[in-house]
Amino acid sequence: MKTTTDPDDLQFMKSALGLARRGIGNVWPNPAVGCVLVRPDLGQRVVGRGWTQTGGRPHGETEALGRAGNLAAGATAYVTLEPCDHTGQTGPCSQALIDAGISRAVVAIEDPDPRVSGRGVAHLRAAGIAVEVGLCGDLARQINVGFFSRVIAGRPYVTVKTATTLDGRIATRTGESQWITGPEARARGHWLRAHSDAILTGIGTVIADNPALTCRIEGLEDRSPVRVVVDSTARLPLDGSLARSAKTQPVWLYTCSDDAARLASLRELGVEVMQIEADSDGRPDLSVVLSGLADKGITRLLVEAGAVLSGSFFSADLVDEIRWFRSAKLTGGDGLAAIDSFGVEAVAHMRRFTRASVSAIGPDIMETYLRAND
Repeated sequence: MKTTTDPDDLQFMKSALGLARRGIGNVWPNPAVGCVLVRPDLGQRVVGRGWTQTGGRPHGETEALGRAGNLAAGATAYVTLEPCDHTGQTGPCSQALIDAGISRAVVAIEDPDPRVSGRGVAHLRAAGIAVEVGLCGDLARQINVGFFSRVIAGRPYVTVKTATTLDGRIATRTGESQWITGPEARARGHWLRAHSDAILTGIGTVIADNPALTCRIEGLEDRSPVRVVVDSTARLPLDGSLARSAKTQPVWLYTCSDDAARLASLRELGVEVMQIEADSDGRPDLSVVLSGLADKGITRLLVEAGAVLSGSFFSADLVDEIRWFRSAKLTGGDGLAAIDSFGVEAVAHMRRFTRASVSAIGPDIMETYLRAND
């Protein structure tokens, strides 16, 4: 595998990566792919740009080729993920690039999907196109970390988001929580929603707060994620915000209930109900929930839940990333903890994360932590 070090190649690949980011949270079940077409014989002129469109189609390569038209012939294609090589609802992008007459392809990373996984690159090379793989591969994988997780691990990439005081409390001892963090931090939380395929919470939070779980940033309202509720006994209020809006913005309910009448009432309102078996505590098994979400195409899952459900995710070692918003306030030990106990008795058994960044968000801070690589 040869990786180019040409500065022009790096520039155009970074441009393609920027295009790919536009699709994050909006293209599941497909990956977010960017493509830039450049004609070296025309003074490195960019003749086409494209990125994966809403819902995963058209693909980034198709978009770029459509914009380039006949100018694609002889171009170098900078693609952030190996072009697909199978026929689904659209034809393979590898063949589209060949038919367009490109002369060279620079691919950031191979596609882990077993239907592709090297076949796209091999197809291009068999057609006489020079292909180089690996430029900005780490950045490309980061953009599609959820897609890689769904294909390789069989579950979405899970980010737990919480907003607390300095001493890790999400509410006072009376349950008051609005608002611990400021408007800037809350806006960033909505930005996270816009860049997630789905948002998950528990029935306790739904009953306590009656949340909408939508993105309410001006201009990004159409980027609201699928709303997922973990609800053992199907207590989701029929007159609550989620059930009343289920026909306009999807609500998926994972429950262990077999109350046919109750489930029928929820389905009539537009709620999609998934009945699954309970775990040893009588709650929906989170591993089953995540595999079910992956089967439905979800790649990035944002968890905004109370202490018990958040603790369950950590207990099951299902958290890949934490976004921790922290205000410069204290409530004391009688406040409600962000994460419930999950049985850790020794330091060696603690869940380990690596701090990736700390950012000032208005008067608050946002800390990002990633699962530690042992």
